Amino acid sequence: MERSKKIFGNKMSKAEYAKAVRNKLSLARRYGDDTGKIYHLKPADAPVITEMWGARQLVLSDTPECEFDKKSVIVGNIRMGFGHYRISMALVSAARAMGYDPYWFDLLSFRDTTAGKIISGQNELYSLGSRISQKSRAFNKAVWEPMNSEGFRKLSYNCSDQKAAELMTAVYADLPEDIPFAAAHVYPAQAAIHAGLTNVVNVIPDNWPMALHLAEGAVHTVQTPGAYLGYRVLRGMDKKRVLKPMPSDSIIQTGHYIDHELVSNIEKDCELRIKRAQNGGARRYLLTIGGAGAQREIYSAIIRLLMPCVKRGKAVLLINVGDHRKVWEELKKDLPHINATEHFNDFAETKAFAENALEGDIQGVHVFCNDDIFAAVYSTNLLMRGCDILVTKPGELSFYPVPKLMIKRVGGHEAWGAIRAAEIGDGTYECSEMTEIISMLQLLQKCPDVTEKMCRNILTAHKAGIYNGAYEVIKCLMKNAE
Repeated sequence: MERSKKIFGNKMSKAEYAKAVRNKLSLARRYGDDTGKIYHLKPADAPVITEMWGARQLVLSDTPECEFDKKSVIVGNIRMGFGHYRISMALVSAARAMGYDPYWFDLLSFRDTTAGKIISGQNELYSLGSRISQKSRAFNKAVWEPMNSEGFRKLSYNCSDQKAAELMTAVYADLPEDIPFAAAHVYPAQAAIHAGLTNVVNVIPDNWPMALHLAEGAVHTVQTPGAYLGYRVLRGMDKKRVLKPMPSDSIIQTGHYIDHELVSNIEKDCELRIKRAQNGGARRYLLTIGGAGAQREIYSAIIRLLMPCVKRGKAVLLINVGDHRKVWEELKKDLPHINATEHFNDFAETKAFAENALEGDIQGVHVFCNDDIFAAVYSTNLLMRGCDILVTKPGELSFYPVPKLMIKRVGGHEAWGAIRAAEIGDGTYECSEMTEIISMLQLLQKCPDVTEKMCRNILTAHKAGIYNGAYEVIKCLMKNAE
């Protein structure tokens, strides 16, 4: 079905549609057009997701080797930073906890297909933009912030993406048309619809409404009331006209997308944090550095500021650099005298460390890195339970049930994640300048009652079901499957 000429009943201009067609032709010339080809799939074990949840990754095969049943759920995703993988893991975790069999379907992993090539090119551009935005205030102000807050917001952007998604359908050939398919990024959602799948949930990550995330034909899920209203009316997606809204059956508010392992342990983890705060224990900071390696300078300054507290046994630093060892090497250049214990490429050891940290004693500085993307992403989730404060940019981690210090965003769309955390009370507002970060760190370090208050706010939110979004996504899929 043609989905670029009209989006939720809103007609696109001839010029906008022609531009979208030209973009598709340009992508086809650059990356090829394999829509006439049939790719087959087979399930394969994958690190972390198979070990923890029994989920299997779908990979290319010479012959069709997949056997799906009524318990099968496909989790579609791409790697673009860590956020979409983390949301996918939350969906896999929830599906398994609810008795279903999740399969991991990563469009970017099919690297020799047109879909994989297009997404790889987009990922490289996004990572480059993220890095430049953190080094150049002028680029950030003139290009990156406007693009991420307003450029991706335009309905015309979705018009173009829909045409591009027509090139990504070949790898869906082995999937039954009615199989439950949850997409943690809009590309696999759009491509699934174009491939003829009928039970697709488009799991929207951002709290700021952007047409980038629209996949008409799917049920859209959002995490917050504000996002629901913004997406429902297509807020700001066309500055020149009042748009027709999304139909009520096209969007639902689910709550935050959080792993079963985290949600089921919220009370216990908050109780332990409160106990450490009341007993004067060392403050445990978990610092996460994204896949693009952005904000290294900010993290260097934070580590430098906290090191005197670490040496006095008043603070512990847990630093996850993901699968980017180079980021840690650069941090060591910034901090030549740092003494840290490295936990590299041993997920079992990282898991054991995280389990011991829940009620055991930890000291010093610990750095985590894993060349495997699954382990790199999920190490943060493991370490999160035993930390007191998560230091992060306001991306997907804004929504997690852990006290958070929000540092400067990477892209304007992330601002609303920090706003959500600050209003719920499970995190700070966005500290965009070093003076704000220093002030907040000093407060958190010297006044444990602040963290205790955040924990109590988490418990209140948990009782209200705010962190149950991943379960609700799976429920939506299964309801549609009936």
